[in-house]
Amino acid sequence: MSTSHQPPPLSPSDERTWAMLAHLTVLLNPISGLMGVVGALVIYLVFQNRSRYVAYQSLQAVVFQLIFWVGGGILAGITWAASALLSVVLVGLLCFPVALILTLVPLGAIVYGIIGGIQCSQGQDFRYWLIGDWVQNALME
Repeated sequence: MSTSHQPPPLSPSDERTWAMLAHLTVLLNPISGLMGVVGALVIYLVFQNRSRYVAYQSLQAVVFQLIFWVGGGILAGITWAASALLSVVLVGLLCFPVALILTLVPLGAIVYGIIGGIQCSQGQDFRYWLIGDWVQNALME
């Protein structure tokens, strides 16, 4: 005899809390590297069948952090390396401002994630620019 136990849906208050926490996992990245991505992914996996809102918000947080934290970090590292190598011929010195700006991309991602967390805690639907619609379409399939 197999009993399929479906967990109960989340209350609106719990939905807001878990969605907020999914976005705030971005705060773990400067301390631990990629634990923010892992934290948002765990929230998605745990609550994907209990709340479409939490599933959507947490999956957005995962994709956003992968693109802007991991991708931005790699891009900044490559730019710094190229600037250092090119500084031998003085051209690299002109690249340092670009490298500095690209270094700020992952830090800007932290601010954007905090904004998402605040909006979710207030019960608003938060969408990351360019990512929100893509994630929503992926969840609909």
